[in-house]
Amino acid sequence: MSYKSIVVQLDTSGRAHSRLEYALRLAKQFDAHVTGVFAIFTPDPKSFRVMEGSAYYYEAHRKLRDERHGALERLFHAERVRANLSGQWIDSHEYANDFVPRVARCADLVIAGQDDPNDPESFISDHFPETLVMSAGRPVILIPYTGVFTTFGTNVMVAWNGSREATRAVHDALPLLKRAKKTTIVTLNGLKDELPGERLPGADIALVLARHGVQADVLDLDGIDDVPAGDVLLSRSTDLGADLVVMGAYGHARWRELVMGGATRTMLASMTVPVLMSH
Repeated sequence: MSYKSIVVQLDTSGRAHSRLEYALRLAKQFDAHVTGVFAIFTPDPKSFRVMEGSAYYYEAHRKLRDERHGALERLFHAERVRANLSGQWIDSHEYANDFVPRVARCADLVIAGQDDPNDPESFISDHFPETLVMSAGRPVILIPYTGVFTTFGTNVMVAWNGSREATRAVHDALPLLKRAKKTTIVTLNGLKDELPGERLPGADIALVLARHGVQADVLDLDGIDDVPAGDVLLSRSTDLGADLVVMGAYGHARWRELVMGGATRTMLASMTVPVLMSH
């Protein structure tokens, strides 16, 4: 198994360039075809008619976006050619929550950005990262809006609880785990319902990984009752010096609302390193 087709979500935000860099780096490692999908939120021009002077603002904003779009597309093609990679650029004029997942379903791996509350250009549609993870059917690596990551996927933390989502994430991440220098499987309260000495939490999936040539350490954090699981995982990833977290994404669609699990919600909002999520 390998990643032979990578999709990267791009926009006019300040972090789009670094996101493209990570995508090209991975594509080079796996000799993968890379697709840049450009999607932005475009307000209806009619909504500005009620505000005096808004027509000028809208035109100036559109011009700035066009300039950023052109610069990013040129950079995409230049860096792709320099890396000797095949690829394509796709401009989306549809609703991002519909279009980007549709393109992503034909890829092996998707790279997208975390919402940045300080950069309005990172908003391309309501709950975009959550929707992408839940509907793409492919593993999604989300890049935080803060931080510069000199290494990527060399020290991996796997959040494991034996669920379907966690199982999917581990197997989706196998190409990266095989290249990692260190992998740590972290479980929370894995002994809660087990007899003493019955089993080592995480050992079962560690054995599966070993058969794929991945040697993983196993760490069970027991007695974690008063601290939210997402906060524990974030703290542990920092302690381990991880440069990638692998975890299942939990959530479901409720009428007119997307409801995410607690740990998933915390990671989406507060991630400090790239996170590979699968649902």
